[in-house]
Amino acid sequence: MSVTWNDNVPIYRQLRERVVAMILDGALHEGDALPSVRQVAADYQINPLTVSKAYQELVDEQLVEKRRGLGMFVTEGAHAALLKSEREQFLREEWPRLRARIERMGLDPEKLLAQLPQQPDKRDS
Repeated sequence: MSVTWNDNVPIYRQLRERVVAMILDGALHEGDALPSVRQVAADYQINPLTVSKAYQELVDEQLVEKRRGLGMFVTEGAHAALLKSEREQFLREEWPRLRARIERMGLDPEKLLAQLPQQPDKRDS
């Protein structure tokens, strides 16, 4: 499996973000087992300690739990917790820059939204 890593961000952080994205996207559900440290290390050709560090961050954040002899599993409520933190981060960090850019270009946010293709509402409000 070939993966391109960003040289500006430690690999363990990028790996953590991949797992977070898999939880948010529904590829990993609450109660699902994460791939083993050895398997991920072999697949991505990285040091198992790097994988362990990424997984430990997820454990520290209570998104994943260790089960002795069984592996790592996505915790109950992980999806909701991640969704909440991702939304807060977006509103705090990304939205102000995006809004400023929209205003600089003289765009009307309501017209922009009206131009989006209609999709079923998938919000978890």
